[in-house]
Amino acid sequence: MTTDQPFLADCRARLAFDLLANTWNAVVLWSLRHAPARPGELRERIGGISPKVLTETLRRLQLNGLVTRTAHPGSPPHVDYALTGLGRTLLGPIEALGAWAYEHGDEVLAAQDRERPFGP
Repeated sequence: MTTDQPFLADCRARLAFDLLANTWNAVVLWSLRHAPARPGELRERIGGISPKVLTETLRRLQLNGLVTRTAHPGSPPHVDYALTGLGRTLLGPIEALGAWAYEHGDEVLAAQDRERPFGP
């Protein structure tokens, strides 16, 4: 696909936008960038995510081939999650979006405040 083509509803660009549109997808992927982690470790790294939402997010990322789930037998048994090669390819775009948000976040918040007629 070239960048001058429109983003049609069935195009592959929309697939990428959908993956990054979910609030937690990018956060979980970013939190796995250095090493695999157990769900409890991920919750500590991320903060503010419930166990249920983390589980749903990890399942969604696994379904899309972005993370792997490895079960470890033992007492007690445990699982950990790691980025796949495909998941690692999203780190650059996530970092770019984060840099954009850092640079322009105040402008976006100011625009939102101007457009709210009756406050938050």
